[in-house]
Amino acid sequence: MEILLEKNVPCELRDGTVLFADVYRPNDGNQYPVLLTRLPYNKNERFYSHRYLDTNRLAAKGYIVIIQDVRGRYASEGEFFPFKFEGQDGFDTVEWAAGLPYSDGNVGMFGLSYYGYTQLLAAAENPPHLKAIFPAQTLSDLREGGFFRKGVNELGLNITWALESIAGDELKRTAADSKVYEEKMRELAGYIDSIEEWYKAAPLKEWPPLKKLGILDYFFEMAEWGPESNAWEQVSLTDEKLKNIKVPAYHIAGWYDCFTGPSISNFIKLNQCSDQTQMLMIGPWAHGDFGFSIGERRFGLHASENWLNYREDLTNLHLRWFDHWLKGIDTGILSEKPVKVFVMGENKWREEETWPLANTSYVPYYFHSEGDANTRFGSGVLSSKLPKREPSDLFIYDPKSPVPTTGGGTLLHTGSLVGPVDQRHVEEREDVLVYTSPVLEEKLEVSGPIKVMLYAKTDGVDTDFTAKLVDVLPDGTAFILTDGIVRASDCYDSIANKVQAYEIDLWATSNVFLPGHQIRVEISSSNFPRFDVNLNTGGTVVADRDSRIARQTIFHDETYPSHILLPVIR
Repeated sequence: MEILLEKNVPCELRDGTVLFADVYRPNDGNQYPVLLTRLPYNKNERFYSHRYLDTNRLAAKGYIVIIQDVRGRYASEGEFFPFKFEGQDGFDTVEWAAGLPYSDGNVGMFGLSYYGYTQLLAAAENPPHLKAIFPAQTLSDLREGGFFRKGVNELGLNITWALESIAGDELKRTAADSKVYEEKMRELAGYIDSIEEWYKAAPLKEWPPLKKLGILDYFFEMAEWGPESNAWEQVSLTDEKLKNIKVPAYHIAGWYDCFTGPSISNFIKLNQCSDQTQMLMIGPWAHGDFGFSIGERRFGLHASENWLNYREDLTNLHLRWFDHWLKGIDTGILSEKPVKVFVMGENKWREEETWPLANTSYVPYYFHSEGDANTRFGSGVLSSKLPKREPSDLFIYDPKSPVPTTGGGTLLHTGSLVGPVDQRHVEEREDVLVYTSPVLEEKLEVSGPIKVMLYAKTDGVDTDFTAKLVDVLPDGTAFILTDGIVRASDCYDSIANKVQAYEIDLWATSNVFLPGHQIRVEISSSNFPRFDVNLNTGGTVVADRDSRIARQTIFHDETYPSHILLPVIR
């Protein structure tokens, strides 16, 4: 089939702003359904708009594929403010696409990350011609995975995104001439090349790279909102907006994605409030990386987007989904179980009816030590036995020397390791408490949401606590599975020198701890630059830079049984 490409097709919005899109469609004069994606990363950039799915194959299979630059980005008019206009702009674009002369009036949306979020925000506006969506690795309420995590600023993600993904086009749009643009781009390249140092710059309200470039005012406005600000509701997929979504959705998440929690949350909440079909696939993937080799582990070709469970590639999965909802073709997709999960360790796909899995037992594994669980060489033990009278563990948290981010579900500067990365170097720090189970004699599957209940005391005015779940191999290699963080002030008004209970949400994982392996939990107070550092003063890096050292005490005894709650599959 011959495919026709139309460049820069205009779409006029309700306020007169014109957005531009590239349209790929069969060149045979017939009408077809539309598959629409709306992104801020340049509709001409093949890495974004064509790498994720084979858009030419979508068109060859009888779809009109529309790739649109969102408001204020690249070819489109208007001023860019992340997420703020995507609901109403998405509504207008869906209805415009449905009315194109070569459209049959049925519209679906696809895309990952920001352009997964544009689908959900548009769907919450209920455009009449939107029939189905396929959001992958995307956001929900930005206060819980996006800009914040339990009150902590997701510093690395937001700085990296602003510099690497957004700043370049903004410079081009605002530069007076080509010479100024060239000079500014050279300056931007310098900031990106030395981004590890700029992660440390505070306060954020005066962050030098963007201030000196004179761009992205939204960054400073949003930085000052704070996690409790009502301003987040205008850019977040709140529960009320979720309840307005009336279309079927196929959600994709990754165990090492920076948006694992929000992606799974969208599926769960829509299952609860919507009568439309919701499906979920979770692979061992990082953000935008659907390969089979992530971090320092390989999961087998059947884990990759090119051969999902030896059955099909990701493009074909989309085709089966949209063929059902937009063309009325029985592709068999609704006869499949709605949840597909990749179980690491055994490296197998499993299909289930629900998430969390129906046969889950939530088993506490308690922390034990002789009072010196510091480093992996300490006396920290993890077991299912309740602690009795035991000495507490102490570590010193210095915001000027934070624990470095080492793998996990990150979105940092290109080249930074993401996913399952060996933690042994981190576990040699005195400010990292390490609790390790005995060597397992039988395999143990852990699939589902993970939480740590931590009983802790600090002498700081405010502070953070972090937790990490690790799979330790027989040779000692310690691969991170998932992690989390909590800010004390997000839980309590006053915390200094008081024993408090902190629930640390590690989101979720699926992993079989094989015989000969060990289960490990790390506890500390920082994970930088993935999360901003807590200054221990009550101030934040948004407005302050002065910090103090905090003494952190972790309790594990009959009164304060600190533990991790593991979803064990029997």
